[in-house]
Formats: sequence, structure tokens, C-alpha cells
Amino acid sequence: MKLYVLVPQVVIAANPLTDRFNEGGFFMFLILICLLLAIFFIVKGFLKLKDPITSKKMLQLAADTSLLGLVLGFFASVLGLITAFDSIEAMGNADPSIFAGGLKVSLLTATFGLFTFLVARLGIVILRSMQKTQSHEN
Repeated sequence: MKLYVLVPQVVIAANPLTDRFNEGGFFMFLILICLLLAIFFIVKGFLKLKDPITSKKMLQLAADTSLLGLVLGFFASVLGLITAFDSIEAMGNADPSIFAGGLKVSLLTATFGLFTFLVARLGIVILRSMQKTQSHEN
């Protein structure tokens, strides 16, 4: 008697955004965590508008987390550039396409860090204006 187990196959479509995300390396996941935390703190700040102390704490945490995402992006970018220059130095006479590929990968983290910072800053500006409106009403 044979036992057959049917396992559904998961097909992941080729998505340019996920490809770019994976090319960026480990630091992209850290920046993603910063983005998600910043969004969480902003949403929690909106939900706690009636409690100004908690709302301001959430605003500060969102600001700190967004700045951390930005700094991680540039730190990873510098590390990527150092790695690209090391590989060029090891090869001697380098092909420009290899150098261009290294530059592209190093700029992915900086771009995602900037995106994280901008999205969080937009939420922070809106939350700050809502807090001021709330404090004027009281």
C-alpha cells in the first residue's frame, strides 16, 4: 500500500520589486523592519490622540525609527561601495559592467532607506498637525 501526499506548489511570480529587494541584501530586511515599526508607531499615535502623552511618545518613536532606517540605508550603501571597490581591486583591470552592478546594488539600500524616511515623515507631519489641532480644541 502506497501513501501519496499532495503538496501544493507555491509559484512566486517574478516581481521586479522583490528582485530589487533581494539584491539589496540583509540590510534591506532591517530597513523594512524600521519601516513597519514607524508605520505601527504612527498608527498607534493616531489611535491615541485623546491621550497626548502617549501620542507624543509614539510620534517620537516613529521619528527615531524612520531616522534609523535612513541611516541603515546609507551605512549599507557605504559597505556595498567598499565591497565593489574591493572586488575591482582584486580583479585588477575591471570591466565597467561589474563596477556598475556593484554601484546599483549599493544604491538599493540607500533608496529604500530614503523611501522609509519619506513615508514615515509624511505620517509624522500629519500626526503632528492632528496633535496640534487636538490640543487647540482642549
